[in-house]
Amino acid sequence: QVQLVESGGGLVQAGGSLRLSCTASGRSSRSYALGWFRQAPGKEREFVAVIAWSGGSTSYADSAKGRFTISRDNAKNTVYLQMNTLNPEDTAVYYCAASSTGSSWATQEKEYHYWGQGTQVTVSS
Repeated sequence: QVQLVESGGGLVQAGGSLRLSCTASGRSSRSYALGWFRQAPGKEREFVAVIAWSGGSTSYADSAKGRFTISRDNAKNTVYLQMNTLNPEDTAVYYCAASSTGSSWATQEKEYHYWGQGTQVTVSS
């Protein structure tokens, strides 16, 4: 079992920044790839970014490239999502998730076995 707890969401103006954090606990949590997904109102949940267990490789959705940066601190069992140049289309509930594949190729929901409760990000225009 892996437990995930997100924090750092909130309300920000367009063009602003936020940093989300997700702390993992449980056996072997450091061997999991950690990813971020988001779900906007009325839309399906979508992939945002993932980082491999080692922190050595990452993948991003096209919408996140150049604006968002995913990183992890395995000593703290924490993954971060730094989000810059936010726009109203980024408004969503952001979920942290863990994949036993350990790989930054894990971009599909079905590859993730554990999910956090989500944190709301609202970007005002």
